[in-house]
Amino acid sequence: MEEAHCGCGCCGNTDETAQLERIAQFARDNKADGSLIQVLHMAQEVYGHLPLAVQEVVAREMGLPLAQVSGVVSFYSFFTPQPRGKHTIRVCLGTACYVRGGKKIVEKLGKTLGVRVGETTQDQLFTLEVARCIGACGLAPALAIDDVVYKQVLPDKLDHILQRYRHEEAPAHV
Repeated sequence: MEEAHCGCGCCGNTDETAQLERIAQFARDNKADGSLIQVLHMAQEVYGHLPLAVQEVVAREMGLPLAQVSGVVSFYSFFTPQPRGKHTIRVCLGTACYVRGGKKIVEKLGKTLGVRVGETTQDQLFTLEVARCIGACGLAPALAIDDVVYKQVLPDKLDHILQRYRHEEAPAHV
């Protein structure tokens, strides 16, 4: 899988026209199959997210209404119209995690990072999300950062956990 870029130039990639043309070609190639979701996955991989300009290219090249493309982007949680952080934090708010303090974890992260759920920090390092369950109910509350699950998380442990990612010392598994 290639590295995703946002197209804004902040990632060192300033050739937005080439990215949009690649997305357009892929959309044209998959028009007959009607593979909108596959095209959107590829577009997000290339561009990093799915802003309106990318959605317009996909809609035009696949011969679909922009409303249909935007509807799919907004419906599925794995698509995002905003740039995402290098690391995605997902706080579990399933029943066990919620009862054991999951909401306090979300509140503390929001305050610490200066973002609300669904937003990305200004330094583009973290995106904060919530999940309904991450499969660690017996050790709630839990959160996942990228593919690493942290169990029995307390608000006072969050700064230590975040520092690992700020200094690129994230563990493979916890």
